[in-house]
Amino acid sequence: MKKILLAAASILLVMAPAAAQKNALQTTSVPFVSAKDAALFTEVQRATFQYFWNGAEPTSGLARERFHADNVYPQNDKHVVTSGGGGFGVMAILVGIERKFITREEGLKRLEKIVGFLETADRFHGAWPHWWNGETGKVKPFSKKDDGGDLVESSFMLQGLLCVRQYFQQGNTEEKALAARIDKLWREVEFDWYTNNKNVLYWHWSPNYSWEMNFPVKGYNECLIMYVLAASSPTHGVAPEVYHEGWAQNGKINEQPDGYDGIQLQLHYQGDNKTSGPLFWSHYSYLGLDPRGLKDKYADYWKETTGHAQIHYRWAVNNPKKFKGYGPDSWGMTSSYSIKGYAGHAPSMESDLGVISPTAALSSFPYTPKESMAAMKNWYFNKKDKLWGEFGFYDAFSETANWYKPHYLAIDQGPIVVMMENYRSGLLWNLFMSCPEVQVGLTKLGFTSPHIK
Repeated sequence: MKKILLAAASILLVMAPAAAQKNALQTTSVPFVSAKDAALFTEVQRATFQYFWNGAEPTSGLARERFHADNVYPQNDKHVVTSGGGGFGVMAILVGIERKFITREEGLKRLEKIVGFLETADRFHGAWPHWWNGETGKVKPFSKKDDGGDLVESSFMLQGLLCVRQYFQQGNTEEKALAARIDKLWREVEFDWYTNNKNVLYWHWSPNYSWEMNFPVKGYNECLIMYVLAASSPTHGVAPEVYHEGWAQNGKINEQPDGYDGIQLQLHYQGDNKTSGPLFWSHYSYLGLDPRGLKDKYADYWKETTGHAQIHYRWAVNNPKKFKGYGPDSWGMTSSYSIKGYAGHAPSMESDLGVISPTAALSSFPYTPKESMAAMKNWYFNKKDKLWGEFGFYDAFSETANWYKPHYLAIDQGPIVVMMENYRSGLLWNLFMSCPEVQVGLTKLGFTSPHIK
């Protein structure tokens, strides 16, 4: 019966017209097994949301790149804010409003501050850099030559801003004004510039080093949303060939697809792993882009994202490297803090370092609700003293190495709040997919979706 109710709720959410979105939370919901499970779900969302509220950088209002509860910042970068993680954060603020963690008026004021920062901070052909100094709006180079526009991180920001635009566009005078300011920022991003006159999108452009980073973005990885937005832009749109020849590499995206333990994926994941990639590849692009029923000639994206999450779950259950603590109630790897610095953890003998990142399982709630709930309950009720702080679960841990750090990253906290809400109500999926430009762009690229009118 629960499966029937859940399926009915999902159908209602997908079919809901834009005008009914504001009432979606009141008319549909995911049934939880118990009130205790529902309360825990809300508590994890609430605490994680605070990263983007109480933990935000005060001048810009944006998410800090990182927050260390022990106040140890070897690079003195507590003031650095992030465009991608900030984009996840503006989506989290919408969740905060709907879940009544904050009022609508409080959320609006914070979003006005953030948009004001984005209007005046450094931009490069409309695109924002990966990092800024949150106090000044000046670019902080991610690396020596990565000191200009970052189209991938900008796309994560735009995905969030378009959700905010849709949320407020039928509101009062102040809300409509905010929506209009966001629309202007969206229209100013020069996606066509970032093709470098080729049929592919480039990740970076620098005013000092031009195209020297030389990173044409090819699939499959976390960057699908960039190509969707580039095709959807009403002012600087790109041709379908940019997607098919660049991202899909004229069909090579389907060659040698990854898989593990009987789960066969449809796409080849960039990198050296032969099973799949880090799990954020099934999160970042799909915070707004609804994978349910989303298909093109290369993949069924719901099948792809659910299969990817199941591979991570089964890898932890099988635990081929025999790390301590892995199992059906403790699983999930992604790019996160690691025992030594930062690492791209993934299910392979080379990339599994014995580190579990809670965001991996928690942000996979839409794909693996039973498995994600088991992990969340285990971590909260059995390991809370080591894994939990003022902004929810810490970024990563290793039982094998007895390694627990009270550190957080914006790009890992944001997907928890957003994807848990998408599982619960479809809020961000419905908002983003209601954008008329997105529906046009998806159609132009050959996608089908229940959202497309």
